[in-house]
Amino acid sequence: MKIAVPTRDGRVDDHFGHCDHYTIFTIENNTVVATESLPSPQGCGCKSNIASELHQMGVEVMLAGNMGQGALNKLSAAGIRVIRGCRGDVEVLIKTYLAGFVFDSGQSCDHPECGNH
Repeated sequence: MKIAVPTRDGRVDDHFGHCDHYTIFTIENNTVVATESLPSPQGCGCKSNIASELHQMGVEVMLAGNMGQGALNKLSAAGIRVIRGCRGDVEVLIKTYLAGFVFDSGQSCDHPECGNH
């Protein structure tokens, strides 16, 4: 399984569509076996092709900070399960997720500069 995290400076970026890059963790037997980085596309995440790129890479889960409804819909349509409300160091987050202690906040953000997502 692969898990993506919108990242900036080693931490979960507060806004999925404006992150510096995505940290992609490959998980086997509930353990991280590989880590790679995917540069973030230019512009708002809800208007980019990032959902299809992540899907093609085999990403099944997105651990994100804030995300608009449009981005959530695109990722979900690509078969990627989204968990919102994540924050902090990405290495700590992935360990916490694998231990079963990360849950979706159920909240979407609304940023007008991205076309109301």
